[in-house]
Amino acid sequence: MFSKILIANRGEIAVRIIRACRELGVQTLQVYSEADKESLAVQLADQAICIGKAPSPESYLKIDRIISAAEIGDVDAIHPGYGFLSENAHFAEVCESCNIKFIGPKPSAIRSMGDKAVARETAKKAGVPTTPGSEGILENEQEALRVAKKIGYPVMIKAVAGGGGRGMRPAHNDVSLVQGFLSARQEAEKAFGNGALYMEKLIENPHHIEFQILADQKGNVVHVGERDCSIQRRHQKLIEESPSPILSADLRKKMGKASVKLAQSVNYEGAGTIEYLVDDHGNFYFMEMNTRIQVEHPVTEEVYGVDLVKEQIRIAAGLPLDKKFYDLKPQRHAIEMRINAEDPYNNFMPSPGKIGFYYPAGGIGVRVDSHIFAGYTIPPYYDSMIAKLIVTGDDREMAITRLKRALDEFMIDGVKTTIPFGQEILGDPDFQKGNYSTHFVEKLMLQRKHHNPPLPKK
Repeated sequence: MFSKILIANRGEIAVRIIRACRELGVQTLQVYSEADKESLAVQLADQAICIGKAPSPESYLKIDRIISAAEIGDVDAIHPGYGFLSENAHFAEVCESCNIKFIGPKPSAIRSMGDKAVARETAKKAGVPTTPGSEGILENEQEALRVAKKIGYPVMIKAVAGGGGRGMRPAHNDVSLVQGFLSARQEAEKAFGNGALYMEKLIENPHHIEFQILADQKGNVVHVGERDCSIQRRHQKLIEESPSPILSADLRKKMGKASVKLAQSVNYEGAGTIEYLVDDHGNFYFMEMNTRIQVEHPVTEEVYGVDLVKEQIRIAAGLPLDKKFYDLKPQRHAIEMRINAEDPYNNFMPSPGKIGFYYPAGGIGVRVDSHIFAGYTIPPYYDSMIAKLIVTGDDREMAITRLKRALDEFMIDGVKTTIPFGQEILGDPDFQKGNYSTHFVEKLMLQRKHHNPPLPKK
């Protein structure tokens, strides 16, 4: 096992990793920006080193400064969390060259699955179903028009290096395709420094289902069930649950086998997530693979009674998969709701600022993963997520009831949050029945606009 791990991230995931390390008896070094000097992760870590100014390009994305901190702190591994450099193959290579273990897959696997166009081809070769689309990168809008004519509208333009919904544009005709191509390329260049695009057939009203993968250095690969991530806004997930309300036992088995096969084909190592679109007829199509731990990993932990972050670290240290992962069965139903510092009734405008009173929900079956506290100032430079509220129940109905109760008692004063919007989602009959797709939030907001219902009291 490692003696000391550097955490190249911030916020709740940094706190989550520190807790896992502490339980494993591993010391931690937290790197931080000037904006995060009072953060909970800095206070909890055994050691902390400032690596730059508040903007992430001047701190959390500075590879040279992170490596310098690692050398000063004499660490033997780096955990990248999610976001930032977690799927950066070059960063993984630099860690290797400095004899520091990157807690994640090999650079070759990151490259194979991180480039979405390459990932699609890899999935095809592994026999995993993929949506019809372009054969690799689209050179220009003329080529995009030719491919769209071949596969038929509607289509989705996607950035090769995309994530978080950026660099994605749907198109239903030639005019919207050309407009979407140009705007997606511009957005992708700005967000990722890579404007390359590809195209897929747009599956209408799908569920977004992802399978959790674990693979050790001995070539053993398992999946740890699925998460339904269909409740999302602008391709950003808001609610995740497991098991999915639409998956049959047979479909779950097929998708799980396909996920394991794909991970094996790229000699995967560590934790990863393979994402699919599932249509109304039970057909599933590979979408992408995230070569890191996911924001929503606690859902799986609660359903299966495991610790995915500790297992990540164990795998990176060369230990085989724990035997319990070969015979896991879902024990309960779990739902996670992301709580963001945003105003849901003002176009989800970010709401940074100082937190006054803070009381997180508690009680049986309630877990809160967060980095905030009373008096903490939410900086304006990073993602607006400030907490994850995870509830469990014996079944889906119990989990929804418990989540309603938890949201009612969750209190954050001083900033706007998405808590009232979460209450609105839970009150919708279609959500309660599991009758939803990736377009659920759009429909909910459209209904609100037409009917203008009273806002929740929160």
